[in-house]
Amino acid sequence: MPLYYPRIKIQKKFVKNQYRTWLSLVSNADGEVYLSVSHFVMNTTHQPTEQTNEMPSPEIKSGRGFVREVIEFSLIALLIVVPIRFFVAQPFIVSGASMEPTFDGGEYLIVDQISHYFEEPYRGEVIIFKYPIDQSKFFIKRIIGLPGETISIRGSAITITTADQSETFTLSEPYLETSRVGADFITVVLDEDEYFVLGDNRRASSDSRIWGALPKDLIVGRAFLRLLPPSRIDYLPGEHENLR
Repeated sequence: MPLYYPRIKIQKKFVKNQYRTWLSLVSNADGEVYLSVSHFVMNTTHQPTEQTNEMPSPEIKSGRGFVREVIEFSLIALLIVVPIRFFVAQPFIVSGASMEPTFDGGEYLIVDQISHYFEEPYRGEVIIFKYPIDQSKFFIKRIIGLPGETISIRGSAITITTADQSETFTLSEPYLETSRVGADFITVVLDEDEYFVLGDNRRASSDSRIWGALPKDLIVGRAFLRLLPPSRIDYLPGEHENLR
């Protein structure tokens, strides 16, 4: 299930004499951040009326003050947007059916990018990562296998042998619907920096069964909040910690 960035805009209006300027800080669908400037000339023509009461004229900033305000807005907006967007949390919109029924297309997610610096990804966690075959794309899947483990899939059953070979168990997956399970026959041994990830809708998912294990350094973060639609607002949506 691919994801894509929503378009974000922070905008401020500046007025100088008869000119109106809109300065916008835009983060586009490719994750790029740029400044956009739009100029408009205000209509200063007024029809004469019999009313003679003088109205106070609007304050007109000097050229130097106007430039200073533009620079201040640009710096503040950049200091707010760039660190949050690239280091703390990012918004994504779900596209596709590979994580149904846990996630539907069009849902708006906030992705936590910090947690994995302090704790390791765990089994059952829903993560967002760069697609190994084309890293310009982002996918959302669930972690099934951890580094060093052996994953065996026989039909719809998944058997996991831990990295230290001390335990083998059949994974219980309460989030799956019977109509969405797969019928695969593969065995994968993970390296120390690899994860095995699957979509909850196995019949419509491109995942580790097809393109192999996921390198840790391609993980962007975990699904932290689902904000839209309002009826499905959720914290850590789809999470199943300590999945066994």
